[in-house]
Amino acid sequence: MHSGIPDIEEPGQPVIFAHTAVPPRKAVAAAVAGNALEFYDFLSYAFFAVDIGKTFFPVHSSYMSLLLSLAVFGFGFFARPVGGVVFGLMGDRVGRRASLILTLVLMTLGTLGVALTPSYASIGLAAPVIVVFARLVQGFALGGEIGPSSAFLIEAAPKHRRGLYASWQFASQGAGILLAGIMGLLFGRLLGQEAMLAWGWRAAFLLGLLVVPLALYLRRSMPETLHARSAGPRPHRAPARYLVIAIGVILGGTVSAYVGSYMTTYAIATLGMPPTAAMAATVALGLFTLVFSVVGGLMCDRYGRKPTLLWPRVVSALVTVPAFRLLDASPGVLTLVLVTSALAAINALSGAATLVAVPEVFERRHRALGLGVAYAIGVSIFGGTTQFLVTWLIHATADPIAPAWYATAASVVAIAAMLMMPETRNEDA
Repeated sequence: MHSGIPDIEEPGQPVIFAHTAVPPRKAVAAAVAGNALEFYDFLSYAFFAVDIGKTFFPVHSSYMSLLLSLAVFGFGFFARPVGGVVFGLMGDRVGRRASLILTLVLMTLGTLGVALTPSYASIGLAAPVIVVFARLVQGFALGGEIGPSSAFLIEAAPKHRRGLYASWQFASQGAGILLAGIMGLLFGRLLGQEAMLAWGWRAAFLLGLLVVPLALYLRRSMPETLHARSAGPRPHRAPARYLVIAIGVILGGTVSAYVGSYMTTYAIATLGMPPTAAMAATVALGLFTLVFSVVGGLMCDRYGRKPTLLWPRVVSALVTVPAFRLLDASPGVLTLVLVTSALAAINALSGAATLVAVPEVFERRHRALGLGVAYAIGVSIFGGTTQFLVTWLIHATADPIAPAWYATAASVVAIAAMLMMPETRNEDA
């Protein structure tokens, strides 16, 4: 296993870029660093949902405050399909680099909007309105991120290392989650609950923006892979058919991922754990997503895309409910970390394979658009509603393992779609 991002140029596997004198390793780091930052910004909202709810939605019921906060979290997903189309078209016509620079700028503006908006107590109804708009900007940017960045990583890689390279897309999401979890733990231990509510969660958002200048510099110096030469012909596939299949593949991992990112809120709101202890779930989620995404990429290159997609998702369908039953029976920090880590590892293997296999079924000229739209639709419909829905299900059914049943059902649908995916390991990009 490689411990870092490998060099693109390897003997016997030439890659021709349109215009660049930039070292390939630096180019791949540009896609990974920017993506990690954007997921840190976007998902930090979920991790601080309880404090954000109290700040902007101070209703009498803590349950309703949390539910409104998670509803606004979901609003960010409504703009994802639009972002997927706009930046997918831009990535396929203008270039991957221009798209990724613009998504980074927009995500930064949206994050500033969330972090700097005064509370409901200060400006009244304007506060939640501004936050909703900021979340829409974030969703628009993040919806446009996945297509061009995944296309770039696949096109920049040698043929026999495309799985490893593309796996850094999913691994970078884990890195963003891990950073958010570490920030949450540090702030939770250093600040009291009153300070966290007053300004701590805002500081966590703003600290993530410190890396924006570096990420922007890296993206400005990225090579352009849109016009790179392909080594050979590719089989013709109907884009519309595989767009539908791709959405089915993506929804299983999406629901599992957002149930995973909900674990901190779940531990606080359902299991009654203190916030600092619950934040350990976020750290575990990020760490195991980061590590096992790379493992999944290596497995894609060695065993193929389809087995790496399918078998972890089958395992997820079988073990998620028992894992939640264990957590409900023994709601301690150790059990929380073990359950979160195991489910994150399983999901990362399949998730990394998804971001290799799905873009590979599309031709280069509409790859960013195809993946961007499939990912944005799958995530906006299922990811955007997951945390709101499972919170409501727990309350409506009085069943603390309701999230597990929902994740299992989504995995079953994804398995059916994965069976229709072709094997693309030996095809040219």
